[in-house]
Amino acid sequence: MTARLVVLISGNGSNLQAILDACASGELDAKVISVISNKADAYGLVRAKNAGVESIHFTKLENESRTDYDTRLANYITTKLPDYIILAGWMRILSSNFLSSFPNRVVNLHPALPNTFPGTHAIERAYEAYKRGEIKHTGIMVHLVPDEGVDNGPVLASEIIPILTDDTLDSLETRIHQTEHKLLITTLKELITKI
Repeated sequence: MTARLVVLISGNGSNLQAILDACASGELDAKVISVISNKADAYGLVRAKNAGVESIHFTKLENESRTDYDTRLANYITTKLPDYIILAGWMRILSSNFLSSFPNRVVNLHPALPNTFPGTHAIERAYEAYKRGEIKHTGIMVHLVPDEGVDNGPVLASEIIPILTDDTLDSLETRIHQTEHKLLITTLKELITKI
């Protein structure tokens, strides 16, 4: 059975592109049925359009509360009958109003190892910690999002990425993103076999 995926993004969408490519090549037995962004100028929406996938800027209404937005978003996504919702650079914390609609089906990718550098700017914070001599490596993880905790749900997969002595922030970011694309697809393959 081909899995139905909804991908939530806020930016460039390079991990979305990895998913689209893996679906197109048959590496992933899945179909992206909708790409939703909370930002109108997210380049990931262009990537979705180019792939012939529904692309939506899901705007927050004037005076709409966070929980009301999440309820409206969940109601919309429910109509798409998704098997999984993938957070691929979605930069909003989802409330239980959203998460309770999709138990054990919301998957997040985070550019840090479990219990390190939760939240935004994780790569920059890891690089600064390395420069201070506090760490020798960083990494990435793919995890479920059961609640409103930030980057701390049950880990599905993780990978250590060494920080090299000649790394710049840009070179480290590039290696992290390349590894993210592979680990995300591998993890989604495993999840899809359980449907």
